[in-house]
Amino acid sequence: MATSQVETVSTAADKAKLALAAALAVAALAGFYMLGKQGALVQWAALIGGLLAASVVFLVSEPGRQLIGFARDSWREVAKVVWPTRKETMQMTLYVFGFVVLMAFFLWAADRTLEWVFYDLILGWRK
Repeated sequence: MATSQVETVSTAADKAKLALAAALAVAALAGFYMLGKQGALVQWAALIGGLLAASVVFLVSEPGRQLIGFARDSWREVAKVVWPTRKETMQMTLYVFGFVVLMAFFLWAADRTLEWVFYDLILGWRK
């Protein structure tokens, strides 16, 4: 039986960093709305500056370092993917398009057949 481990923020310093990052993000949003009379440039500077500061604080915490490690591992895995050639992509696109057209015709024919069976044969309603 496999057990899954739940990782939590372990140190008080990491908890403080995460709380500071959240507070900076909230302060950035509040600053954006409170500086509405100062002009758009000041508003956006406050928002972007606050969110950048929150991001930096988050990335130096342990969960932030784990996120960076996960992103690196994910990028390495994406580099291992064998992507299809243009010819293969075009062929598969045409297969999908053909299948969609075939299914549309089938569903249209099934709809018309059921309409004919129910309305003309069973109920006797003529259009």
